[in-house]
Order: sequence, then C-alpha cells, then structure tokens
Amino acid sequence: MDTGKTAPFELGRGDDACLLLHGFTGSPWEMLPLGEALAAQGMYVKAPRLPGHGTTPEALLEVNHRDWEQAAAESLRSLTGFRRVFVAGLSMGALLALGLAAQFPQLVRGLVLIAPAARFKGPTMALLKGLRHTGLLEWMKPWVLKDSTDLSDPVALAEAPILPAFPSARLNDLWTLQASALAQAPLVRCPTLVAVAQQDHVVDPEGGQWLARHLTGAASVRMLSLQEGYHIIPRDRGGPRLALEVGAFLNPLRRRNERLGVAGLDEAPPAL
Repeated sequence: MDTGKTAPFELGRGDDACLLLHGFTGSPWEMLPLGEALAAQGMYVKAPRLPGHGTTPEALLEVNHRDWEQAAAESLRSLTGFRRVFVAGLSMGALLALGLAAQFPQLVRGLVLIAPAARFKGPTMALLKGLRHTGLLEWMKPWVLKDSTDLSDPVALAEAPILPAFPSARLNDLWTLQASALAQAPLVRCPTLVAVAQQDHVVDPEGGQWLARHLTGAASVRMLSLQEGYHIIPRDRGGPRLALEVGAFLNPLRRRNERLGVAGLDEAPPAL
C-alpha cells in the first residue's frame, strides 16, 4: 500500500476547524477532496489516520474499536483555540464522529455523517454478525480479502489505495461501534447532516434514515440523498455535490452569534 497516499493531513487556516474521520480499512485519502473544499472556504481541516489503518493488514491485528475511539477523541481535543469545531466522518468514521458529538457536546458544534455504517448491505454481513459470539468467524475465516473498494468513478478507483486484507475479528469492533452509535444518538445536541448514496453497495442508505430518526436531541437534522456514486462518497461522482452541501450546512453555523451558546439550539429538528 502507498503510505504516502494514506497519510494523515492538515489543510487550511481559519477561526473554525473540522475534524475528518475515514472509514474501516480506509484512510484519510477518502476524505481529501472534502478537506480541500472546506479549507478553500477558510477552515482548518485535520484528518488523522486511525490506528492500524493505511499501512499493512497485520497492523489491524494489534488494535480494536477502543483504539479508534481514543484516537478520534485525542484528535478532537487537539483542536484548541478555534472559534468553532465541527466533525465529519465517513462510514465507520461517521459512527466515531457521532460518538464524539454525544460525548463532547461542548466541543462539537456541527456533525456530518457520510454513508454512516449503521446497517450493512446484503445477507453475508448479517450471517457473519450472527456468528460474532461463537468464535466460528475468526476460526473459519481469520482474514477477509479485498481487491477493490466501492467507487463508481473509474479514475478514483484506479487511484484508490486498497488494503488487500483485514482480520475478520475487526468486524466485531464494527458491530460494537454500531451498537454504541445507536445508544448515543439521542445524546447528540448539535445540528447534524446525514448524507447517503442510493447506489451504496456497502451500507444500506435506509440505515442513514434510521440513524437520523434516533437523533432526537439534535438541534436540527438534515438528510442528503445522492443519486450518483457509491459508498466512498467524497471521492466519487457525488463528491462535488457533497462538498457543496457540507459547506452550505456548516457556513451558517460558523456565522452564528456566540450568544446562542451551543450552535443551533434555536432550531427545531424537522420531521424525518
């Protein structure tokens, strides 16, 4: 794997900051176009590489969901001195981002959940999830092989850094994060944008709607449904529109009067 492509990045300057969190077996490469767009709008952007990701399959043997949660929290806490801080995550990164917004409502002023991994698509993942407490999954299939990623754009697909395999045991960490996100969803207070791709082959876009309905304490919840592109939305055909919509969502929060306290608490959530 090209570790230059998968490296963490920091972009831009400004009074406001946005933390970008990539997906499972992915890397900051997935989030770079969105980061560049936000930086161009006058924001500081930080995208860490989650532990065990973006190097070798074996590196994922040494980590679990607690390491990813800790890394995300440390990255958030590092964003000191900014007027407002926002968090955006893709897939598993969206689950981590939701957890940050729930646990640190005083820090996270806006939340963007991109193709959140609330529900996986297809019967295979459901079958594997049924085996999670038996030990059979790791015994029968200790490694899951990968030779591609879910992108419709052939240029992006050809450039994508792909981890060739991952330990099946890490699927248990994904399912743990799913359960945690559902439990913490009502604790989110900030305005939230949920973006899904209707042609996603990895997660069920209806899962994004389902998760959004559990954001009962959020100041506002907006759904964005993209007809173009697959799972890796920021890098795919729907990426330019996603960047525009995220900017349009965050910019009013950036301008909001500080006297309101937590951004967006004057807004009522729309019906989902």
